[in-house]
Amino acid sequence: MSVRTTYQITGMTCGHCVNAVTAELTALPGVHDVQVDLAAGRAVVTSDAVLPIDEVRNAVDEAGYELAGVDA
Repeated sequence: MSVRTTYQITGMTCGHCVNAVTAELTALPGVHDVQVDLAAGRAVVTSDAVLPIDEVRNAVDEAGYELAGVDA
């Protein structure tokens, strides 16, 4: 069973931002797919289970952006 979670991310302004966030989130264990919507400032992550918020926050921070919220 897969879980889809939408994360609100601030600070993204270009295609490089999308690539950086996608790469960091894709590297998390259990992640199957990441779709980043630059205009909406969000990433939809499909994973095996709900991801620990600290891991997601760290991945987004590593990419250089800020996790602003989570929608189930």
